[in-house]
Amino acid sequence: MDLASEMIGDRMVVTVQSARIDAAAAIQFKDKMRVAAEGSSPKVLLDLSQVDFIDSSGLGAIVGVMKCLAPERRLDLASLQPNVERVFRLTRMDSVFIIYPSREEALRTHAH
Repeated sequence: MDLASEMIGDRMVVTVQSARIDAAAAIQFKDKMRVAAEGSSPKVLLDLSQVDFIDSSGLGAIVGVMKCLAPERRLDLASLQPNVERVFRLTRMDSVFIIYPSREEALRTHAH
């Protein structure tokens, strides 16, 4: 499980560089996200453009990261592949997270 993080404007952008966030990767994902988002800006954007599979463990890990950052920091999502987007929609997590169609769109938008 590889993550790349960079500050872009007022956001910490973390890109998942793996095709799957599943039971085998969930704990490692959560640990690495915690490190990547540590002490960064109040806004964290998770770029999921390279992820084409997520299971309930992966979803739980993303929710866990969101809870870890809250309430003073927010986790937004960008660039969900169709399979991943379907999981978020079916579990109604699309109403919990702000999901942007692309990383560029998220960086252009300054939602509070």
